[in-house]
Amino acid sequence: MSDISTKNSSITDVNRSLYDFTKEEKDVEKLASGLTEEIVRQISAKKNEPAWMLDHRLKSLQIYNELKVPNWGPDISGLDINNIVTYVRPNTKMAAKWDDVPEDIKDTFERLGIPDAERTSLAGVGAQYDSELVYHNIQESVAEKGVIYSGIEEALSGPYAEMIEKHFMKLVPSTDHKFAALHGAVWSGGSFVYVPPYTDVEIPLQSYFRLNSPGAGQFEHTLIIVDKGARLHFIEGCSAPKYNVANLHAGCVELFVGEEAHLRYSTIENWSKNMYNLNTKRAKVEKNGVMEWVSGSFGSHISYLYPMTILNGEYAKSEFTGITFAGEGQNLDTGTKILHNAPHTSSVISTKSLSKSGGISTFRSAVTVTEKAHKSKTSVSCQSLMLDDKSRSDTIPLMDVRCNDVNVGHEASIGRIDDDAVFYLMSRGLSEEEAKTLIVNGFANPISKELPLEYAVEMNNLIRLEMEGSIG
Repeated sequence: MSDISTKNSSITDVNRSLYDFTKEEKDVEKLASGLTEEIVRQISAKKNEPAWMLDHRLKSLQIYNELKVPNWGPDISGLDINNIVTYVRPNTKMAAKWDDVPEDIKDTFERLGIPDAERTSLAGVGAQYDSELVYHNIQESVAEKGVIYSGIEEALSGPYAEMIEKHFMKLVPSTDHKFAALHGAVWSGGSFVYVPPYTDVEIPLQSYFRLNSPGAGQFEHTLIIVDKGARLHFIEGCSAPKYNVANLHAGCVELFVGEEAHLRYSTIENWSKNMYNLNTKRAKVEKNGVMEWVSGSFGSHISYLYPMTILNGEYAKSEFTGITFAGEGQNLDTGTKILHNAPHTSSVISTKSLSKSGGISTFRSAVTVTEKAHKSKTSVSCQSLMLDDKSRSDTIPLMDVRCNDVNVGHEASIGRIDDDAVFYLMSRGLSEEEAKTLIVNGFANPISKELPLEYAVEMNNLIRLEMEGSIG
């Protein structure tokens, strides 16, 4: 496997300052690199799983070996699974108090601001370090409503075991693509959420995933079930320090939105720029349900990420709001998929992408309107801004409409920063760098205003840091 280049521009150096700190690996348990049946059995044995889960892992391994690597997107030939360690266990058990988390791991999450966010604005937090959860907690007032928020492995052996078996990798089967099969074989860690009928979780829950080990993969599984009439906002964050070898993220998110239920799923992703991010996210929405995605993608060397919504019940709705920023050495292939599979369903897709310093940003949308989806409507809008003449931005929309009485719209624009706007702002006393940063922040504002305040601040800060030193 060829190493990812370690050459950094000043922009990248500044941008990674918050995330590019490493911790010495102390007494960690690592399995051998590569992917074999023995490794899959070892992972299952360490978790003392039910027999059906081991069977699922082994079937997924077989499917992985049969499927081919995708060849329609960015080149991932630099990723060699034989050099990836699929399981790294930190030397600790999951804790419900930060004081019980080992000091070096706790310091990592303190520097990322997770405990402080939990104290001020979250109803519960799960924190994963490499392959295992190290912390999980939910406010007592939320738990008293019957809301379940736990590690998914913990829930596998509890009263919700049957619910997990019924839903696990049913939206994203191992046959979906090669890296879904990889996930099914070696998944580890992740969260389980169940919100009972007509329960409103007024404060968000959050899971944060930190990959510390060089040359490792992270394969967490998030399963969320929002029952009839319930409401939830779930936030996902992730980061890793940069190494000169490839790391891999192939997680899976499955979201079940019941009748009249409402789920918002927000993500700020700032993986290191040696990361291959091959993540799969999918939601199914029943009658009168609402699914909202808010997605910010700033990291990774290569990214394949297309959250999908299946509108399965009459009057179900979906909104996808996303922003992608591709800098030097990044090829981010992102977008979303919508399946209208019932009458009177509706979807709105609004995305913005920025590229600079030779970065490549590709937006793909796939909207399918089936024969069942009478009187449905969908709107797709994608805007791309290139900050120099070295960068690239592509838009690849797909519309598959199999019903006549529907309303389908699509618009796309790709452009550069207006020199006249920069000149005007400079005439008002701003430097060229400040002027361009102001324009970029204005471009991204419709996305940032959809995020919780602290995450909007983080997103705007990431954009500002990416822009620093970009002139000349």
